[in-house]
Amino acid sequence: MTLLHIDASILSEQSVSRQLTAAIVKRLQDATPGLQVIHNDLAAEPVAHLTAPEFLALRGVEPQDDVAKREVARNAKVLDDFLAADTVVIGAPMYNFSLPSQLKAWLDRIAVAGKTFRYSESGVEGLAGGKRVIIASSRGGFYGEGTPAASLDHQETYLRGFFGFLGVTDITFVRAEGLAISPESRAAAIDTAVAQVDKLAA
Repeated sequence: MTLLHIDASILSEQSVSRQLTAAIVKRLQDATPGLQVIHNDLAAEPVAHLTAPEFLALRGVEPQDDVAKREVARNAKVLDDFLAADTVVIGAPMYNFSLPSQLKAWLDRIAVAGKTFRYSESGVEGLAGGKRVIIASSRGGFYGEGTPAASLDHQETYLRGFFGFLGVTDITFVRAEGLAISPESRAAAIDTAVAQVDKLAA
């Protein structure tokens, strides 16, 4: 069994999403002897914004210069790690109602026609089904269904739609929100999220 652990927060030890992904990974490691974990820190080692040569390479156009060739090779490794993982744990803080650009750049490397999805006469078919995706979501305010700011949630809704497009149906969110409201709200949110982690099935 292989677990791919993705962190995207820029806040290092101040990050709640990192705290939660670490707890999730430990929970699954404790419950699954021999679990292999691959950790990608997208803040420490960012995947750059998608370039034209990289985009064209996904459509069969070979890159011409050495820099582009290295980027394409790195992209292949990113995709291979995702495809090989049984479980993917992602730290996804909300930045300005959406995702960190570091995480979006990684997502751009795993949405590959013919690999993780395909178009057919009957519509889109996701090819990455069978995986389990657990997302540690951290938000300063409250954006859940029924809240006044729910329409501004382009973080969890995007991730659910994105992975659903790839065929992933087993998606779990471990959420800590209201983190910026007050110290008491922050502590309560983290406690609630950690309790969710403790209940995760192996």
